[in-house]
Amino acid sequence: MTDRGIQRDLSVFRLGRDDVGTLHALLDLFSQAFDDPDSYSSARPERDYLERLLGKGTFVALVAEDDEGQVVGGLVAYELEKFEQARSEIYIYDLAVDAVHRRQGIATRLIEHLQGIAAACGAWVIFVQADPPDEPAVALYSKLGPREEVLHFDMAVPNRP
Repeated sequence: MTDRGIQRDLSVFRLGRDDVGTLHALLDLFSQAFDDPDSYSSARPERDYLERLLGKGTFVALVAEDDEGQVVGGLVAYELEKFEQARSEIYIYDLAVDAVHRRQGIATRLIEHLQGIAAACGAWVIFVQADPPDEPAVALYSKLGPREEVLHFDMAVPNRP
């Protein structure tokens, strides 16, 4: 670590089709960080599903690994192609850093890496949802871009299995 608290012995990279094992490590991290094993561990898709997902250009899974190859942070994002103009937006769906590695600049490095991917694919903007009780997330995102007040609604899908 440097005097600014940014961990330099870290590699940040995008997962590809052959990185299903690393995606499982990221799911483990999300499960623990969000205290939500039901969502992230109880019904994981089969390997072929995850390979197809990782192979899609519109799905972005980034991990931060320490010098021992342990996943200490990661994010998952989706490129959303727009219809009203020939452009896209990137939506950060999940972002987490292992508790003992927080406040070291890892989340910022992940987002910076995503910004490079967004620029390469011609995205217009990157956006993310943060829940007000999650003060560290709100503080991080406030440093990186303007805040908008929005309402979020979850609508049921009829006859969902």
